[in-house]
Parts: sequence; structure tokens; C-alpha cells
Amino acid sequence: MSVLTRLAAVCFVVALPVLFVTTNVRVIASASGFYEAGLRRHDADRATGIALTELDRAAQEIIEYFENDADTLRIVVSENGQEATLFNARETEHMRDVKSLIRLVYRVNEVSLAFVLAYITGVFLWARERSLRELAWLALGGVGAGTVALGAIGVVALTGFDSAWSQFHELAFSNDLWQLDPDTDHLIQMFPERFWAEATLTVGVMAIAEATATAALAVGYLLVARPRAGSGGQRERAQTGTGS
Repeated sequence: MSVLTRLAAVCFVVALPVLFVTTNVRVIASASGFYEAGLRRHDADRATGIALTELDRAAQEIIEYFENDADTLRIVVSENGQEATLFNARETEHMRDVKSLIRLVYRVNEVSLAFVLAYITGVFLWARERSLRELAWLALGGVGAGTVALGAIGVVALTGFDSAWSQFHELAFSNDLWQLDPDTDHLIQMFPERFWAEATLTVGVMAIAEATATAALAVGYLLVARPRAGSGGQRERAQTGTGS
């Protein structure tokens, strides 16, 4: 096996769990129902003083902001009978940073998906350089690597999500705009830390479900397609008998 082939196999093992996680982040970031349920679970209307219908519309505009080319997020809502901008300048600047991070996750998701599909199609289906049994083992390797990483993240999140969440922000952002005031800033009133803990848990559970399904398919194929003991010898004897 060449160095390039080995490197491609390692990249596939890494790309598979990355694909699971980034796909689920993308799904959650685009799911208006998840936002709306969170707004209700955490009494966002009471915290902000803004009607849920207005907050639901704002959540949809946030989703659209992640997808469009707008540089600045400007949401106008009805507050105390008057129109007002939902987020202040600090929150708006932070949302610009969040958008950059989300768009990065989207690009990583697209690259990992393209690589996984290209690897399966090019190496196993088109060029037929390797067997499907090897693909099954590589898939199990990817599932194993993802499980270890998700397990470590899960332990950190469960034992101290507050500190882990702060450390994540310090690594992901080059400023302190994410440090908002829950007494005055609508963004954190709408989406408190507990909302993000739930989002993280949801992404993790979805990734584990996908990894379990992938592992089940891989193990099932390995069991069904495993070579039968003695089959090679029987074929050789049959060929010898035919030749004589």
C-alpha cells in the first residue's frame, strides 16, 4: 500500500465523524422548530418583554442571515407597542462573528461530504483498488475515532459545561463580544447558556445515532461477506480435479 493510499484512508477515517458532527450542526442551525421550542422552554418572551410571535420571526431571520450574504443582522420587532431593533451594536457585531464561524462549519461539512463520497466512489466503486470489506473496516475506524472524541467532549460538557462553553468562545472568537449581559441583552435572553447545552447534546445524540447505524451496517456486511473456512481449499481441489 502506497503512502498516498494510506494517507487517503486516514483522511477518510477522520472525515467520517467530522461529516456526522458538522451535518448535525448544520441541521440544528437551520431548524426553526428547534429555536422556537427553545424560546418557549426558557421563557424568552418573559425575559425579553417581547411576544413569542416576534421572537419566532427573529429566529427565522437569524437562520436566513446564516445562509445569505448580508454582512449585518438587523431585526426590527414590536416592543412595548413600538418598533425597535432587537439587538444592540455589541450583539450585532457578535452575530457577525457567529456567522463567520457557522459558515466555516458549513464549508467543512461540504468538504468532508465531498471527500467521503469521492473516496468511496473513486477507490472502491470505480477504480476497484480496494475491497468493500476494507471500506467496512475503515468505516468502523471512523466510528471509533468519532466515538472517542464525542465521549471526551460529552464528559467535559456534563462535568462542567459552563467552563467548557467559555473556553470554546475564547478559542473560537478573537474578542470578548460574546460576553453579554442577561439583564439587558436580548440575544442571551433569547438563547441562554442552557439552550446551547441542549443544542450540543442534540448534536451529540444525533451523531451517536448515525455512528451506530454506520457501525451496524459495517459489521453486518463483514459478517455476511466474511470468507468461509475451507472455501479456498475446496476451490483449489475442484480446479485440480478439472485439470486432470
